[in-house]
Amino acid sequence: MQEYFPKGVCSRQILFDVENGKLKDVKFIGGCSGNLKGISSLVEGMDIDNVIDRLSGIRCGLRKTSCPDQFSIALKDYKERSK
Repeated sequence: MQEYFPKGVCSRQILFDVENGKLKDVKFIGGCSGNLKGISSLVEGMDIDNVIDRLSGIRCGLRKTSCPDQFSIALKDYKERSK
């Protein structure tokens, strides 16, 4: 299980697993429960690079980031550490 602590958003933690380059067991701790459960469900089984492309740069209101954007950062960090 991978663990990431997002910055500048309501969620406190993102947990996820990767199997053969695909996401599984994505969970956000804290934040907007329904929206984050929806994101988790939508990205389940997707390729990491596709998720990064789709979620990177999304903003929440006037913030410079969002929970989806923070998840894309978590995935980029994971890819970098996995090299």
